[in-house]
Order: sequence, then structure tokens, then C-alpha cells
Amino acid sequence: ATCGHGCKYGECMGPNKCKCFPGFTGKTCNQDLNECGLKPRPCEHRCMNTHGSYKCYCLNGYMLMPDGTCASSRTCAMVNCQYGCEEVKGQVQCLCPSGGLQLGPNGRTCIDIDECSTGKAVCSYNRRCVNTFGSFYCKCQLGYELKYTSGRYNCVDVNECVTNTHRCDLHAECLNTQGSFQCKCKQGYRGSGFDCA
Repeated sequence: ATCGHGCKYGECMGPNKCKCFPGFTGKTCNQDLNECGLKPRPCEHRCMNTHGSYKCYCLNGYMLMPDGTCASSRTCAMVNCQYGCEEVKGQVQCLCPSGGLQLGPNGRTCIDIDECSTGKAVCSYNRRCVNTFGSFYCKCQLGYELKYTSGRYNCVDVNECVTNTHRCDLHAECLNTQGSFQCKCKQGYRGSGFDCA
């Protein structure tokens, strides 16, 4: 079976038919499925959607159980955690619902880790890192767009001269470059290429 449009997070099962991996949806399996919006909801109290998955956490005073339910806990209520807590060997610890969050100095609230500035995130050379609360994603660099070519998704140079998104003067030629473009005044004109006289 061949899928001309590709299956980003899934596999090709028939002519242009994708079977998505768990946590993804769409014709080409390129969209994250928001499990928190499903009925029945996967979490008893609060749900945080993540890329391809989700995390459950409990209201203050409740403890997250392995099956995603929340059990009332007197000790958790006393600690006053932002995202619920767990009890380990009689010790109460506050939890953060994602690896991209860390406990703040007060030990109760969760603060975001900026994976882009700490260097924890690795994006390929033609992609840039975008930090989100609790996570990050890699986006195409300016001047590039995501396209499905030769069996996979790649960031491909945008030809601003063809798409007419350049700002060259009426009397200038547009020259496409990797990730950008240049403007050159036509013969008989002088200037920057953006202004030709």
C-alpha cells in the first residue's frame, strides 16, 4: 500500500489510508489527539494533554493512584500541592504532571523548564525550538515550511520569488536563497533592490 500524502504518526494500511498510532488522529495522522476531550474522560479529576499522550493529576487533597483515579488523602490536603501528591514511605511529595515541569522552591507548585534555553531540546539544523508549558516542539526555521517529500516530513525552503511573498521593488529581480531571498535592481536601475530608481 502507498500513501502519497504520508502517515506522519501512523502506518499506511491501504491506498492513501493511514492507521494512526495511539494518541494521534487525522487523515495523515499528523494531529495530536486531545485525549482529555474524549468521553469518558481518561482522568478522574484533571487532565493535561501532551504530544501523543496525556497526564492525569488530582485536585488538592487527593492522591493520584496507578489507575488514574484520585483517592482522598488527609496528608495530601495538609501539604497543599498544586497538582496532587504521592506518599512514599510515609513521606508526602508533590507531583508535577509532566517531565517538562519541575517543583518550584516552595515544593508545592510546578514551574516550567525552558528546554529550548537549557539545551535539553534537540532540534535538527533547519528547525527551531519552541518552548511550551511543560514541554517543547520543533518548528521549521523562518523561510522553511513543513512538506511531505520522498517518504517523510521535512522542512523545505520556501521560494519567496514564486510564492510572491518577497518585498522586491517593481524594477528588481527576486533571487531565491536557502531560507530567504535577495533583490537585485534590473539593468538601468540603482538601489537596494527593495528601492530601485
